[in-house]
Amino acid sequence: MRKRLLKKVLCSVLCATMAVGLFTGCGKSDSSSKTNVDYDEKKVLRVGMECAYAPFNWTQESKELANGDEAVPIYGTNLYCYGYDVMMAKMIADELGWDLEIHKVEWDSIGISMDAGDYDCIIAGMSWSEEREAAYDFTSEYYFRDLCLTVKKGGKYDGLTKLDDFKGKNISVTTQLGTAYINLIPQIPDAKEAAFYETTSEAFMAVSNDVADGALLDKPTAESALLTNPDLSILDIEDLDSGSSVNVCIAVRTGDEKLQKTIQGVLDKLEWNESNKDKMDAMMSEAVKLQPAAE
Repeated sequence: MRKRLLKKVLCSVLCATMAVGLFTGCGKSDSSSKTNVDYDEKKVLRVGMECAYAPFNWTQESKELANGDEAVPIYGTNLYCYGYDVMMAKMIADELGWDLEIHKVEWDSIGISMDAGDYDCIIAGMSWSEEREAAYDFTSEYYFRDLCLTVKKGGKYDGLTKLDDFKGKNISVTTQLGTAYINLIPQIPDAKEAAFYETTSEAFMAVSNDVADGALLDKPTAESALLTNPDLSILDIEDLDSGSSVNVCIAVRTGDEKLQKTIQGVLDKLEWNESNKDKMDAMMSEAVKLQPAAE
């Protein structure tokens, strides 16, 4: 587990550095009235996610899944959600003996809605960052992402494998708004930033439509995109350094020490950490197979 020893940044710095949309206030929000939840009595894990970020999470009309498992109802709707994040949330809820409640929310308001008390944690493929650490409290990682660049199949970038291969090619790169991927684009020599999008599907569509040359995102998401976009190709750039900024953690409201420690205790008990990355990858592979586009 990564030790959280980072100091909280000042309000003025936070406002200048945080991604647009995900954070609307300066520093940690005052959510003290929302952190005194009696989870021992309530016994419900209320989770916020997009339900539109396959294979991490997606929406489907029925609860049936090809492997015999069941998708989870989306709170307040007649729809269902599944994916790696839901599988993770179910593991945690089952270990605790709690019910699971999934709330569908737009990415740009996912933190705001948690602070408002609509749900109590975020399990949504959200990566840890120093800026987010200043706004929310996190568990250790529950998935370690491998990155890739998705380009047009058969195009001039298809087949490139090293960062040096991009020198002088002036590739235009897109990704999702409000994510750590944006900060990784400058590693690509002579790359230009294309427009960024609210959803990953829009980013892949931009490549398909030649609005951008490549989309920098995680490999499972790219593999999912190829199920419905056969004109795309995945490049594994061997020397692209993602560091720890794209690995995903579970977020809770600042000061909600009870829930943070409860969830962390489950992750520790399950030994859900980097030493068991093969288990994470196996569960992600299952999620890729089960998404509706794969049928």
